[in-house]
Amino acid sequence: MTIREFKMPDVGEGLTEAEILKWYVQPGDTVTDGQVVCEVETAKAAVELPIPFDGVVHALLFEEGTTVDVGQVIISVQTGPGDAAEAPVQEAAPAAAEPQEAAPAARQPVLVGYGVSTASTKRRPRKAPAGAPAQNGTAPAAAAAPAAPAAPVLNGNGHAAAERPLAKPPVRKLAKDLGIDLAAVVPTGDGGVVTREDVHAAAAAAIAPQAAPAPVAAQAPAVAAQAPAPAVESSARETRIPVKGVRKVTAQAMVGSAFTAPHVTEFITLDVTRTMKLVQELKDDPDLAGLRINPLLLIAKAVLVAIRRNPDVNASWDEAAQEIVLKHYVNLGIAAATPRGLIVPNIKDAHAKSLGELSTALSELVSTAREGKTSPADMQNGTLTLTNVGVFGVDTGTPILNPGESAILAIGAIKLQPWVHKGKVKPRQVTTLALSFDHRLIDGELGSKFLADIAAVLEHPRRLITWA
Repeated sequence: MTIREFKMPDVGEGLTEAEILKWYVQPGDTVTDGQVVCEVETAKAAVELPIPFDGVVHALLFEEGTTVDVGQVIISVQTGPGDAAEAPVQEAAPAAAEPQEAAPAARQPVLVGYGVSTASTKRRPRKAPAGAPAQNGTAPAAAAAPAAPAAPVLNGNGHAAAERPLAKPPVRKLAKDLGIDLAAVVPTGDGGVVTREDVHAAAAAAIAPQAAPAPVAAQAPAVAAQAPAPAVESSARETRIPVKGVRKVTAQAMVGSAFTAPHVTEFITLDVTRTMKLVQELKDDPDLAGLRINPLLLIAKAVLVAIRRNPDVNASWDEAAQEIVLKHYVNLGIAAATPRGLIVPNIKDAHAKSLGELSTALSELVSTAREGKTSPADMQNGTLTLTNVGVFGVDTGTPILNPGESAILAIGAIKLQPWVHKGKVKPRQVTTLALSFDHRLIDGELGSKFLADIAAVLEHPRRLITWA
């Protein structure tokens, strides 16, 4: 029997890990080359992974919800005898008497940013907990190399190594940060390895000692479910929530932006009654039937008109060269709240799109984001972003720049308010815009003119034509 292994690829330009969101196959299922077997979430997006060969699923190495490092085997597939492209699993296991020697590895695919990894042939043998079944998921215990399961943990001199919990450096750092002794953590990972989930479970147990402990790894099956964190009683004073995937990278990006780019925020409150009337007229226009017409569409168009009048706002800062890079295109970002966190995909070359094309692009961007299908490429090379906090009933805010961009416009709630119109106080549709910008790129005068132009277009939307 020949077993082929599929490793977690680098699906996002140098990312180091991904979380398995959903398995589409189970052991025993037949798979074909190119068939999607699982969906994973990286720090940038949710991605479906196709299997690159035919066969029958032998084992799933990780449970849904598990974060897996790039390069780790996540699924093994029985491809049948006589397949010379991949060596059988039995031949890949080092002999117990020669722990420092391994059979030459077959050529592995190059992962972006990592090169060809040979770590699997050099990694020291791991000592599994007593009574634990084989966890490699590549072959039944009876088919594995006879001496491998009994091989002791050896150091570089061939002597037995001191007992030490097995965990990767990021997991050790997490345990240190949380004040958790790894020696006291029950490992549930492959080969008795302590995982992130194990550390978080131990931390939660320390907060709520009465909660049910995680099951012992030795009692888990070969494809064991990662033990969830123990339920925290209502009397608990704290709950720890792991930050990963999109939320993790967003947090890191916001910290980097806030403490790198000198932010300035300006505000303007304006009457958008005419714009709201135009929105309704466009909805009723048969020439625009089927398009999604809303205030955000006209605000986006107003921003594009204002950029054309103030092209210097559309720039980025080159830290290495200490230069301002003017952009002659607009990739307009739209901040989108999704179940997996905030993301900012952008509409490529928004400046060149008609109103109808812009409406279509906005609709596709929003629906793709809600489905969690936004690709990393869709979130790169943005120039300026819109964030609509008004949908939550918020009047305004002081938004933080998306890293690498020059400005971000927060759109507040549009509400009926008393407003002086033609010398009389009348109820009018009013909103507040807040523009945050990088003061290295945009000074106060330029930022003020840009914001004022956006407001002028929205107060008198005929300027969408006259200023264009």
